[in-house]
Amino acid sequence: MFDLVIFDCDGVLIDSEIISARMLIAELSRLGVDIDLDYVARNFLGRSYPTVMAQIRREFDLDLPADFEDLYRERLLDGFRRDLKVMPGVTEVLSGLATPWCVATSSSPRRAEMSLSLTGLRDAVGPRLFTASQVAQGKPAPDLFLFAAAEMQADPARTLVIEDSLTGVRAALAAGMQVWRFTGGSHFSGRTTTDTPDEDPFDARPHRRFDRFADFFNSGSDLARHP
Repeated sequence: MFDLVIFDCDGVLIDSEIISARMLIAELSRLGVDIDLDYVARNFLGRSYPTVMAQIRREFDLDLPADFEDLYRERLLDGFRRDLKVMPGVTEVLSGLATPWCVATSSSPRRAEMSLSLTGLRDAVGPRLFTASQVAQGKPAPDLFLFAAAEMQADPARTLVIEDSLTGVRAALAAGMQVWRFTGGSHFSGRTTTDTPDEDPFDARPHRRFDRFADFFNSGSDLARHP
């Protein structure tokens, strides 16, 4: 069924979104902006840093300090060095997947490189890493996924995307791809509201949902698997 699998990085391959969310909440709190994990999940999950910052400025009428971005990024990377982990079961899936695959992320190239290195995935990914810096528009536009498919010489209609965010689901659907939503990251735990299939917006309904990579191959789909 599929000629290519595209994995999102943050919240899919690596359990990073909870670290990023808590760091952003803490940094904005210093400036008098009070948001919680639910707000971050609804508004920022899957979006690039410039998009997030633009919304904060617009919604809270806040002029961020000139050094806010640099300080936030450095503190975030320090948090990654301490706490970042690969998502359980990911290593086994990547080593067992015979279908060609790649990674497409909204993260900056520096953050993506560091995250994959810290979790031991960098060598496995190799040159098959694509970031929003390579396209005109980030998610939910389809540009990044279409770019990745083109670079991997795959037909979008025969491409599967693994995403955790509604923003990413929208981007994959807009690209004409199949999309499975992974909901096993720590950022889905302990929230006061949890997305369910019935609550998914009409324009962001994945073809499948799963919360454990141990179940990745148990889908009935023709995903090529190494014997």
